[in-house]
Amino acid sequence: MRFVSANLLALFLLCTCSCVLYVWSRLEDRLGRQKRGFHGAGPLFAYSKSADLSARTFRALLTVPAAQKSHHYNRIDSHNSSNTKEKAGDIVKRNYHTHVTKITSIKRDTLRFNEIIEDGIFWSQRLDDHLPVGFSEVHARTWRQRARGNLVVSLESGCGRVSNQLATFSDGSKACVRYGINADQIQGETLSYYLANLLGITNIPPVILSQLNVDSEQWGSVRQRVDGLQWSAGAIVSLTEWVANLTGVVTPAPLRQESKGLHPLLPELENKTIAGLLELVQWSDLIIFDYLTANFDRLVSNLFSLQWDARVMERDTSNLLRTPSGDLVFIDNEAGLVHGYRVLDMWERYHSTVLSSVCLFRKATAQHIIDLHRSRDTRMRLLELYRDREPLATELGFLSDEHARTLQNRIDRLYKHILNCKDKYSQL
Repeated sequence: MRFVSANLLALFLLCTCSCVLYVWSRLEDRLGRQKRGFHGAGPLFAYSKSADLSARTFRALLTVPAAQKSHHYNRIDSHNSSNTKEKAGDIVKRNYHTHVTKITSIKRDTLRFNEIIEDGIFWSQRLDDHLPVGFSEVHARTWRQRARGNLVVSLESGCGRVSNQLATFSDGSKACVRYGINADQIQGETLSYYLANLLGITNIPPVILSQLNVDSEQWGSVRQRVDGLQWSAGAIVSLTEWVANLTGVVTPAPLRQESKGLHPLLPELENKTIAGLLELVQWSDLIIFDYLTANFDRLVSNLFSLQWDARVMERDTSNLLRTPSGDLVFIDNEAGLVHGYRVLDMWERYHSTVLSSVCLFRKATAQHIIDLHRSRDTRMRLLELYRDREPLATELGFLSDEHARTLQNRIDRLYKHILNCKDKYSQL
């Protein structure tokens, strides 16, 4: 009897082990299929979801998962590399890659104080040398030629308000077409871009002007769409280069309301990574740029919103995005110079508050400010640059005498602010 019981127990244990091994093997096989299925389905999922991304730009891209953004970026840019001649998109990608290579050439993740600050209030030349290239003049010139020479083959939503449209050109590249409610918006977008050129700031995508004419070769293919949008014949519109694969940017800690500002004595500068420092360098340019143009639709609007939204600075900043290489892209500058100057009384105290929070500058940008202050010919230089590069400059018009004086006055105030910072931190 004991023998039978022992055999039955052994048989039971054997069956149990067999069942466990079977279940385990099936589970492992199923998990393996799931892994294979996940990796295999990824590109298909990304492609199916990105099918409608051609209509998206700037802020809309913030809601797209990273995998889809990457796929979409590659799909769009494939149009830029189809010919042996170098395309504008390829120039940007090459410059971004150069920036990454430069950063990796610095052996350490952080820099010492004397490698960050020079002459008391200026970012070091070492940092400046490693800044992202952004939209260089070579790239901008190439893009302007292509945009003026290519046909517009489609218009669709995807550039903010309904009156703006995302245009696709015959070569597959894209641009945001801005049809302004009035000339102020088009002038603001265009003249802000050329002022950035004058200051050596390369964070703004290139802009051209175009006159709507559905009987022309360039606009003829989208006649029905233009009629449906009720755009006026002969209206001047701006076209700004569309850039894919951008992500949002949160205001850095030194520029938030609880901070004492971005200045040379900031202790956390030495703890910042090189990439973090390069972003702060670009922010210092942004604040100078927005102060001069009186653009209230970026950091200033966040400051204004603090009265009812205490966490606004913790969210993405309006009209500011970042490329994968770390370039900050200043978009939608229509509030600058013209409209911004018209409503200056409403916003000036916020502009002054933002400017006073910064006492660190790019040496090259500061030098441009000093030159424009001393020569007092900002209006003439901006007008010459604008007319030289934009054939429709005369049709759109330029700053009024009053607004030109406002710009020069803001140059002068910024110059004084730089001097005050220099006096305050001259012992460094």
